[in-house]
Amino acid sequence: MLRLSSELYIFLFEEGDGLKNRIEEIRNARGIRQEEFARLMGVSRQTISSLENGRYNPSILLAHRIAAFFGLTIEEVFIFEEE
Repeated sequence: MLRLSSELYIFLFEEGDGLKNRIEEIRNARGIRQEEFARLMGVSRQTISSLENGRYNPSILLAHRIAAFFGLTIEEVFIFEEE
């Protein structure tokens, strides 16, 4: 079961520029192409591109799936920067 702090829940579901991520960095370090990663996550390559470029905030389920795939916590992949 995924347990979230209220702060994590808020930043994953609010729109805005405060959510950054390390998906591209981690994916590249592991030698995984964007197309392959998208297939493994069950989303389109465009979704992964949008995530990596900060144009799309993932659902909590997708954020969890991504973090679990990398063997990291959600907080290690997704970074909230308060303004």
